[in-house]
Amino acid sequence: MTQTARAESEDHPADADALDADASVDADPAADPVPGAAAAVNTRERILDVALDLFIEQGFDGTSLRQIAEQLGVTKAALYYHFTSKDDILMALHMRLHEFGRDALVRMGEGPVTLAQWGELLDQIVDQMLAQRKIFLMHERNQAALEKLHRKDHDAEHEDIQNQFRRVLADPRVPLRDRVRMAASFGVVFSSLFLSGEAFSSTTNEELGGMLRDVIRSVLKG
Repeated sequence: MTQTARAESEDHPADADALDADASVDADPAADPVPGAAAAVNTRERILDVALDLFIEQGFDGTSLRQIAEQLGVTKAALYYHFTSKDDILMALHMRLHEFGRDALVRMGEGPVTLAQWGELLDQIVDQMLAQRKIFLMHERNQAALEKLHRKDHDAEHEDIQNQFRRVLADPRVPLRDRVRMAASFGVVFSSLFLSGEAFSSTTNEELGGMLRDVIRSVLKG
């Protein structure tokens, strides 16, 4: 059996009875290595971090839940307490992208946005995106698996974030020239960190972040 086939057979059993005895969806949270609400959140993030590395190295289809559990040193039951399937893990990793700039956009409220405020927003987004560069690499290497994930909660949140950006960029109270600069500067960040794939993988966060901020400032100043 190939690695991919083995991974799929482990992660998509025909029914609940096909799961290992220690892999019940109703697993006791005590199976978690560190009990408690805060520890549960920490364990969930550790699961995502380990899965992220494996999805990058082996691909989503070539990685099994058993491998993720073994890397963490926990049972599959502990994984099922946090995620019901490997698809759920992939979606949770993708949802990390939705954190970029969301809080800053909310704080901007309904008033007109200045170039200075927009620059502060992009500065925050650059920091967040650089801290999650592995997510972009995972997207690059697992596009087929990601395209299969369509969920109403994801689509609704994605649309909400897009609408907030569009609201800011379409605000007639902000001069048109400023709005074009704002849109172009966001394009600098998005294309450089998301669409570029592995083009800048050998560049450090500090170096890439500095160059991006230089370009952003130039675009905003016009």
